[in-house]
This record gives sequence, structure tokens and C-alpha cells, in this order.
Amino acid sequence: MNPEDLRYADSHEWVRVEGDTGTIGITDHAQKQLGEIVYLELPEVGHMYDAGDEFGTVESVKAVSELNTPVSGEVVAVNKGAVGEPGIVNDDPFGDGWLIKLKLSTDVEIGKLMTAEAYAEYVREEEQEK
Repeated sequence: MNPEDLRYADSHEWVRVEGDTGTIGITDHAQKQLGEIVYLELPEVGHMYDAGDEFGTVESVKAVSELNTPVSGEVVAVNKGAVGEPGIVNDDPFGDGWLIKLKLSTDVEIGKLMTAEAYAEYVREEEQEK
């Protein structure tokens, strides 16, 4: 189940907005598709990104995938716990498995992302196409 308070990108990342900060992670669907996550490469604090930019990679026993930020901003925190124990992303993708926090450049982009309901429908359609 996708938390209702998050917004979702078609690249399977989520963002939780609190004030002018956006916390970003990958969805439960994404971690299930990847399988056991064994390595994360995340940016340093201070990096600036535009929405859609690659900010890192996630490596599983199956594949290596790009991580894209759904919103623009400056990295203000990186989840070092997840870097040290990447399996936490599998165990708790919407909680302790968050990846980075951005100081948002704008709040306009949030409205362009999917709600939990729209994302669930997007995943259903994507699965049907396979």
C-alpha cells in the first residue's frame, strides 16, 4: 500500500514534503522489482538537482538502476544508515529506507507528481503491459 501523504514519480521514486524539505526514496513496488538491494550510491550534501536528474544508483542482486529526483532542490541530508545497510530500503522503503532530503527550489513540481491512487493505477497499467 502506498502512503497517501506522499507524491510519486513515474520512475518509482516518492517524495514527502515537510515545509520546504522533500524527503525522497523508492517505492515498495520498485524495491520488490529490484530484489535484494546490496549497494547504494548517493550524493553528498550540497549537490543541486533539477527534477528528473539522476542523483544516484541502487544496485541489487538483479540489476543496477538509476535514482532520479522527482523535484528540484539542494541536498541537505543523505541517509548514511541506508548506505551502510542497503537492505533497509527493502525492509522499510517509506520509512527508515529514505535516501536523500532536498531543500526544495519550488513547490510547483509537487503538483505534477502522482497521488497514491494515481501511482497504484500507473503500476497496474505498467504490469499489464509486460
